[in-house]
Amino acid sequence: MPFRSTRRVRFGDEDHAQLVYYPRFLHFFHCAFEDLFDARADGYRTCLERDRVGWPAVRVETDFMAPVRFGDLLDIDLWTERLGETSVTMAYRGAVRGKDCVRAAITQACVDLGAFRATAIPPAYRALFEAVADAPADLGSGARRPE
Repeated sequence: MPFRSTRRVRFGDEDHAQLVYYPRFLHFFHCAFEDLFDARADGYRTCLERDRVGWPAVRVETDFMAPVRFGDLLDIDLWTERLGETSVTMAYRGAVRGKDCVRAAITQACVDLGAFRATAIPPAYRALFEAVADAPADLGSGARRPE
């Protein structure tokens, strides 16, 4: 089952066209990723500081389908698209009032922050990603990548 994080779009998230400035979506997605750790693990800060594990993005794909504006409540569903030995690809869907607005797939390497090298995903984080491995039911089977 996917994880959901909801955030209100703020004035500062918009560009001059009064739409969410596209790089802000990457920030929103990372916030949802942190929310997953905070809700279902010991917290993102704990992952970074105690466990010394980081998750830098190494690949990003994004599709924009509808505008998102100041004041909107953006529901972000995230789920594990692919779980490798040293990386995870998380899929994201942002919707406003049930209408899909943005989708993304972000691959993140699991990095030992002491050596700054790829490392095997620790069992606790592997379990976290496995727990959110199912795409939302309304996407149907095989509809995980941005379209």
